[in-house]
Amino acid sequence: MTDSILSGVRVADFSRVLAGPYATMMLADFGADVVKIESPAGDDTRAWRPPVDDAGESTYFGAVNRNKRSVVCDLTTADGLAAARALAETADVVVENFRPGVMERFGLDDRSLRAANPGLVYCSITGFGREAGAGLPGYDLLVQAVGGLMSITGPAEGEPSKVGVALVDVLTGQNALAGILLALRERDRTGRGSRVDVDLLGSLLAALTNQASSTLATGHSPARLGNAHPSIAPYELFRAADRELVVAVGNDRQFAAFAAALGLPELSGDPRFATNEERVRNRHELRALLEPALRRRDAADWVADFGAARVPSGLVNSVAEAFEFAASLGLDAIATTVDPVTGRTSRQPATPIRLDTAPAVHRTPPPLLGAHDPVWTEAVSDRTERTAP
Repeated sequence: MTDSILSGVRVADFSRVLAGPYATMMLADFGADVVKIESPAGDDTRAWRPPVDDAGESTYFGAVNRNKRSVVCDLTTADGLAAARALAETADVVVENFRPGVMERFGLDDRSLRAANPGLVYCSITGFGREAGAGLPGYDLLVQAVGGLMSITGPAEGEPSKVGVALVDVLTGQNALAGILLALRERDRTGRGSRVDVDLLGSLLAALTNQASSTLATGHSPARLGNAHPSIAPYELFRAADRELVVAVGNDRQFAAFAAALGLPELSGDPRFATNEERVRNRHELRALLEPALRRRDAADWVADFGAARVPSGLVNSVAEAFEFAASLGLDAIATTVDPVTGRTSRQPATPIRLDTAPAVHRTPPPLLGAHDPVWTEAVSDRTERTAP
């Protein structure tokens, strides 16, 4: 993998579950040699089953651990700790998401490691930071609740709802990836390593974007609107004759085209709906007029007509249908990897970042626990001899 953009970069990955492994998998996809350091029990997600893949491995673990090597280091033993330290002291990047204080107890904190490895980029992922929130457990569901996301998700008259995936972990993993790459760029400029801190709560609050800015500007927290948008209408889910679809009208031209395609051209001239601001103010009256019209035909027929009129719309796909839709658009959204030794295959979502000069490469399936023991003898070898998995 000498042509990969991150070839020669070694990552000692102490992270578990989702946010950290997501970030390190993205680094591995672009050529970094990621050594996943696991306890004898392995990453927690190895036991999060069902579902399992054809080889009987957890699909949750598989989602964020391709292209890595797995080594077992029992940090409670002298040998295991020495092996982990050897890896960390010769790494370019260390990623960890233990509770604050744990890595210090093992002598694997950033200050201890950078004393021996001044160029080290050390990324620490926490739930609620390193200060007063250090002792709080960083679970995605908990952060969605206390971070405000659940308060704006779900039916207006129903209970608060979580998002259907561990979105906060994914966002935090993306922030960790960005921070690590920024720190590597800083090392290119100065030769010095950096500490990168990201936390789940901060990542969520930043991701609330317009909902957060409206709260800070007005002092009023937004309410749940179901599938409607607080500032745009119609921008929501509707029921057609056979199934649901969404309509995402973003401006007045689109609304006029939408109304015409529906056979209701008079709506765009109605003072209640002529501008987006008026449509938002009168959203309930507008929806009452749109719903019966949309129920006259199947969703796919409406989507075809709206597409011809350049009105954003789409079916509410299942996950399987979403991959089929991506394929119909020519997107390579599925990565299939094959273990060169065992022949074991794995299918996962492909890396969404595409570089024309140095593309991601999906090389090997998520590793079996300890599949690359012992690796610490290589950790102290000449850096020029490193190879990606």
